[in-house]
Amino acid sequence: MSARPPTAGSRRLPPPGTSAADDADRLYSIGELAAELKITTRAIRFYEAKGLIAPVRRGAQRSYSRRDRARLMLILRGKNLGFTLEEVAQYLKLYDADPSQITQTRMLLARIERAIDDLQTKRADLDRTLKELRKIRAQCAEHLGLAPSTTPPGCKSG
Repeated sequence: MSARPPTAGSRRLPPPGTSAADDADRLYSIGELAAELKITTRAIRFYEAKGLIAPVRRGAQRSYSRRDRARLMLILRGKNLGFTLEEVAQYLKLYDADPSQITQTRMLLARIERAIDDLQTKRADLDRTLKELRKIRAQCAEHLGLAPSTTPPGCKSG
């Protein structure tokens, strides 16, 4: 029976007979990390080439530490939040240099504030565009002699 890789967000327990300290030294293969984090091995190698992670190499085989795994999780989270690769790299450098995590938390907060502002601007732009499109749709429907709430054939309502 083969062990299933844990899903993202699940907690990996150390094998029976080992301690949590032993688990701290655990190494992961590129395939294990790719499966767990639901990314490709190519993406992991890309982040390695950019210097964001540094696996131990044994010949052609890469072995990733818990630190590499944590860094990958931070990279993916940053990417999902819209951070540039440069911003993620800067955050990771601060993460390594500042054990108190004050500097990187301030950086993260500033970036989040900018992202919220950007998204609010985009939301306002989308609302304005939707309003204009609905106005044009109503004018088209009126021109075609359709009821205002009727959508012409072949068009979706929304």
